[in-house]
Amino acid sequence: MAYVYILRCADGTYYVGSTTNLELRVWQHNSDDQGAVYTRKRRPVVLMWAAEFDSIVEAFAFEKRVQGWSRVKREALMRDDYELLPGLASRSYAGEKLRQRFRDVDWRGGT
Repeated sequence: MAYVYILRCADGTYYVGSTTNLELRVWQHNSDDQGAVYTRKRRPVVLMWAAEFDSIVEAFAFEKRVQGWSRVKREALMRDDYELLPGLASRSYAGEKLRQRFRDVDWRGGT
């Protein structure tokens, strides 16, 4: 078995990782000389979410996908709001915000 996990760091940021031993890996993130460089500077960390995969290859691939997601999309995943995930895709969500701004502009220039 393999896992993808999301940790909440002491500074409020999220860290996404993958492992074959979830309990050990979370402990390592909180230990003095182990864990990722990112989490060493942001202890303590708390496990917020984890999912099981058949292989570390699958877990690593999903880890890389989630690392590219926005904070809002990661939080939807942690809440199990799966129906929101497609709408929170980085490009589509940003694109909708941009389209909304353009709709709000008065293109007539006040004439």
